[in-house]
Amino acid sequence: MKEKLKIYLSQLNILSSDEIEYSVTMFENVIIKKNDFFVSEKKLCDQIAFIFKGGVRSFSIAENGEDNTTCFKFENQFITSYESFISKKKSKKSIQAIEDCDLLVINRTNFLYLMEKFPSWISVQNFIIQQEFIEKENYLNYLKNTSAKDKYLHILNEKPEIAKRASVNHIASYLGITQRTLTRVKKGISFQTF
Repeated sequence: MKEKLKIYLSQLNILSSDEIEYSVTMFENVIIKKNDFFVSEKKLCDQIAFIFKGGVRSFSIAENGEDNTTCFKFENQFITSYESFISKKKSKKSIQAIEDCDLLVINRTNFLYLMEKFPSWISVQNFIIQQEFIEKENYLNYLKNTSAKDKYLHILNEKPEIAKRASVNHIASYLGITQRTLTRVKKGISFQTF
């Protein structure tokens, strides 16, 4: 399992092979079942995980009680509530497994230790944060300012794993539309492809 993390880290061309070998020893294997939480809203998030297998979603609950999914992550991606992890404040979002997940997890103390021992880990952290920022910007640009059909087509073309692996209600929440609208859009797209 840690071999996959080694490959991921080596492809970044930031850490030396010795740094990678040592670093992966700081990660522990954690399994979370579908619907279980990696972190819950209003709880402290003091760990980062690399997804070896499975998928998760990030979401928050609005004042009206509605579930607002803002992100999906799958294999070979890191997950955490970055604001909570960095500031040591309660998380403003939850991260929930949408499938059974095998994770490689490192706690905050060990992560900070790695950055102190190998300053190149600061660049790894920056890369992870940049990826998160790009994803959020794309979410705002492509999924909040277009029609329901265009939103779903964007998912099919750019993030097909979401359409294949997430539930209809989670996808609808992510797109900011109702399940009924999503079902109608999917039927319309299916009809056009025949």
